[in-house]
Amino acid sequence: EATLDLAERRHIRSAIRELQRQELERDEEALASKRFRPERGSHRQDDKENWPRSRHLEEEQQATLAALSQQLEAITDVEELTKLLRAAGEYEERKLIRAAIRKLRAEEIEGEALSVYPVAVT
Repeated sequence: EATLDLAERRHIRSAIRELQRQELERDEEALASKRFRPERGSHRQDDKENWPRSRHLEEEQQATLAALSQQLEAITDVEELTKLLRAAGEYEERKLIRAAIRKLRAEEIEGEALSVYPVAVT
């Protein structure tokens, strides 16, 4: 406001905008570094104390999923798999059941395609 020269005013305004932009970038970088910084303190200690129990639960879940996977391979009816899907509560169980349903449907489609378009052996 102290100068009357328009060119000088434009230069000052652009310098102010540049400083504001740099300050904003520094703030964003500081925020990003805080956002991805690992947590410190007692939380990490709690994880170490609970690790054996969580490891045991994870192993137990893996065994359950393996048994379910074997059970699903024996089922050849989509309706039965759909009933299991509706009854399942865990995400991983539902994921396995949906994969089994997709596999059965793909086999049905493939079987229909082979019956409609028989392969000629030459």
